[in-house]
Amino acid sequence: MTLQRDLKRARIVLLAADGRSTRSIAKEVGVQPRIVSVWRHRYADQGLEGLQDKPRPGKQPIYTKTTDKRILKLLDKPPPQGFARWTGPLLAEALGDVDVQYVWRFLRSHKIDLAARKSWCESNDPNFTAKAADVVGLYVAPPAKAIVLCVDEKPSIQALERAQGYLKLPNGRALTGQSHDYKRHGTTTLFAALEVATGKIIATHSKRRRRVEFLDFMNSLTAAFPGRKLHVILDNLNTHKKNESWLKAHPNVQFHFTPTSASWLNQIEVWFSILQGQSLSGTSFTSLKQLQEHIDAYVNAYNDKAEPFVWTKKKIRQRRFKGRRINQL
Repeated sequence: MTLQRDLKRARIVLLAADGRSTRSIAKEVGVQPRIVSVWRHRYADQGLEGLQDKPRPGKQPIYTKTTDKRILKLLDKPPPQGFARWTGPLLAEALGDVDVQYVWRFLRSHKIDLAARKSWCESNDPNFTAKAADVVGLYVAPPAKAIVLCVDEKPSIQALERAQGYLKLPNGRALTGQSHDYKRHGTTTLFAALEVATGKIIATHSKRRRRVEFLDFMNSLTAAFPGRKLHVILDNLNTHKKNESWLKAHPNVQFHFTPTSASWLNQIEVWFSILQGQSLSGTSFTSLKQLQEHIDAYVNAYNDKAEPFVWTKKKIRQRRFKGRRINQL
């Protein structure tokens, strides 16, 4: 496609070849007379090559790849004393000759987020693969005619009383809100079991989280499934272990422990996060009893529509953080 500027230059040359004056050419083409003079002389001196634009040096960039390397090198160092992490202004100040706006542009172009934080939990359990395969096997291929239960506790759920309501902002927008001030009405520990086959929850409240409360809850589970073989998935809490005498008295119950630092394999942890998000966050209670009744009502409502979780992970690997640089300050 021919550019409009090239067409104008060609018309100037052709009209000049017909003997037209500079002013008449300028009026017809729609440019200033001085522009016509420039291209007439350029064509007369250089021919067609004279109608091309000359190379322009342009403005030299202030910041180069060397600047980018300096920013990356600085990010590998600890932030200034007293600061938790680097920020754009801190980087610019440390560099001394780089504008903070360029620092931000560089970070965005490289998708470096200084505020975001990732956490990880690396299991050092030497039997990680075997334990993980055992737990996952219960999810994807449970033993015939057996009940698989995921059991754990959510301790110290606080009954906090807060003033709540709607806040109307000056722009007319209304938001739900709550007071920062609160009154404590005690805590409850929730013992819960998730039936893997149905997704339903069995839960009870307790004041404490000792071995005796745990075994009382296990007694209630065996009573809920009389004569059935129970496979119970637990984390490595001390009260969950060293219960050989109770297991000997209940031969139909078998405990399966998740690997060390891998309680996320226990599906009840997923349900606890659902409970927190849908039932407990942003609520207010005037008594401990009200909190307990509130949780019980949620459990009943959840069970009415409960569905089993679907295990989608296809492979379980024991892999360490090899080749990854982790700065320890």
